[in-house]
Amino acid sequence: MTKTELEACIQAYGTDLFSFCRHITNSMQEAEDLYQDTFLTAIEKTAKIDGKNNPKSYLLSIAVRLWKNKKRKFAWRARIAAAHSFSENQNETDPDPLHPSLEEQVIQKEEVRLVRQAVARLPKRLKFPVLLYYMEDMSTAEIAAILKIPAGTVKSRLYQARNALKKELEVILDEKFR
Repeated sequence: MTKTELEACIQAYGTDLFSFCRHITNSMQEAEDLYQDTFLTAIEKTAKIDGKNNPKSYLLSIAVRLWKNKKRKFAWRARIAAAHSFSENQNETDPDPLHPSLEEQVIQKEEVRLVRQAVARLPKRLKFPVLLYYMEDMSTAEIAAILKIPAGTVKSRLYQARNALKKELEVILDEKFR
């Protein structure tokens, strides 16, 4: 892949990649760092990127690997010497409401916030497939290639994540809005 093709990838997939980084890090600052690191790594590996075979999934897999490595490195350092906690702040931007009444807007924003928090609390083995499937509209085969796991495992993790989210959100939403 040439530099101009990589620039085209940045134009085409940059927003989606940043949004994905934002969801897995739960922090604007961490997302910006991960986003930049992803494209720096992509620049280093321009020869390996095949523009015909879904470069978006390749870029997403780079982001996933970099994030996992960063978390693992932080956990290792925390075991050796205690440090400040890893930044996992919820700096969410809520979507524009579709409902006209103020009450419905507030309820919708609260529901979105609760769903995002529930997804953020999922273990990363369940969170990554959920974000890739629902946020990036990727197939299970593409997710399997990115995470380097079998497609059946992706389906299983999506099933487990849906059940966990359903169970948690039923309890939270029933308590919150009744």
